Amino acid sequence: MATDAFESIVEDFEFLEDWEDRYRMVIDLGKQMQPLPENQKNALTKVDGCASQVWISPQITGTGPDAVLSFQGESDALIVSGLISVLSALYNEQTVSQIAQTDAVAEMGRLGLDKHLSAQRSNGLRAMIARIQGLAAATLEGAA
Repeated sequence: MATDAFESIVEDFEFLEDWEDRYRMVIDLGKQMQPLPENQKNALTKVDGCASQVWISPQITGTGPDAVLSFQGESDALIVSGLISVLSALYNEQTVSQIAQTDAVAEMGRLGLDKHLSAQRSNGLRAMIARIQGLAAATLEGAA
């Protein structure tokens, strides 16, 4: 249930055979992101469990299962900013019910990142996924 934007990243990854090129692509995706406004870098948006500083600032439009989640994010680490960009391609502008049904670990596994990220980066990626899925779940339950 991946978005067209995520499928485009998957296709680009398949084209690149060298992992150095793939890392460079992820970093370039992060560099293209708009910086998060300073007032959105706070304790509420900070993602715990990441070795780097990571903030994900959500916006939820609507209520219930058809509510749409979008988010901006930023990290002080280039590769992590790139991972935020990849997660944005996977999740942004999706309904919370679509997000709840998306197996992000499997989708990210299509990129092979699970085999090529350090343990700390993998933990951070899981923490970012958990934050986004938690926001979707809370909205589905009517708590957000």
